[in-house]
Amino acid sequence: MIPAADAKRIAVVAALIAPLPLLAAAGGATYQLRILATFLVFATLTVALNVAFAHTDQLFLFVGALAGIGAYTTALLAEAVGVTAWLTLPIGALAAGALGATVSYVAARRGMTVIVLAILTLSLQLAAMEVFVGARSVTGGSTGFPFSGLSVAPIADAVGLGERVVFAYVLLGTLLAALVGYSRLQSSRWGIAFETVRQDPVAAEAAGVGVVRTKVFAGFLAAGLIGAVGPMYVHAEGYVLPSTFAFQAVDVLVLVMLVLGGSRTLLGPVVGAGVVVVLDELLGEIGQWRTAFLGVLLVVLFLSFRQGIVPKARELYDERLGDGGDAS
Repeated sequence: MIPAADAKRIAVVAALIAPLPLLAAAGGATYQLRILATFLVFATLTVALNVAFAHTDQLFLFVGALAGIGAYTTALLAEAVGVTAWLTLPIGALAAGALGATVSYVAARRGMTVIVLAILTLSLQLAAMEVFVGARSVTGGSTGFPFSGLSVAPIADAVGLGERVVFAYVLLGTLLAALVGYSRLQSSRWGIAFETVRQDPVAAEAAGVGVVRTKVFAGFLAAGLIGAVGPMYVHAEGYVLPSTFAFQAVDVLVLVMLVLGGSRTLLGPVVGAGVVVVLDELLGEIGQWRTAFLGVLLVVLFLSFRQGIVPKARELYDERLGDGGDAS
């Protein structure tokens, strides 16, 4: 079971997002469905980074590489074997999870700091991009290849909705499952181990908490979730392209979303992803000034919400309750 407060928050997220695919479909807004899919994908990726970075101080700067490994493994294996990509998606997730666990093990055994691990994972990100582009005979190189292996056509036909709408609900279900898993993780013994390791690894080891085991577990969970979301992302886009998983296209955005929304919080990744995606779309009309203006806005938001939007909102809410209590 998850805490009642977390269950209510997750229910609110579900209630707010659930009508959106139907509303977009009713208006024939396929572009809005694509934006919604992007938001759901990045919110889930941010939940994964929240586990590794915010709770165990493992700054993974190869989120794009992990998502790419999951996507390429799933798509290429499904094509080679001749089965639906739904059957090979767990293998892609396991491949990404294994890499995340391996990196976490090496980093923990070597006593790497956050900065050193960030440099290591960034190097792996760049190396992965070279492989995605360079292995043309396998990956299709920079031109990529079309992918629609995660078909939901039978479900769409059964419920009388478009495939894009149904797949949006698949992405929403994945995000909600990630939030439920995150909440249960935090309320379990692993959550206590994460917090102990984050605050003081030496004291945690002295208290009998296996630092290496804890970090490897966190790395595996985070990387596995990222690897599972990767194939869903390329299915929503319709193409497997190396540029989809580039550092500036994934890692930078996910890190900004996490910090902006509020790390070590349940809803921080969702709020951060929503703010960044909405701002990016609103600024689409200004063309080449889009990136610069987005950067300025993010700086303003960071200065206004230094601990993140969700912690700041909670602080303001608590202060208002306190003022109300004093007044009464």
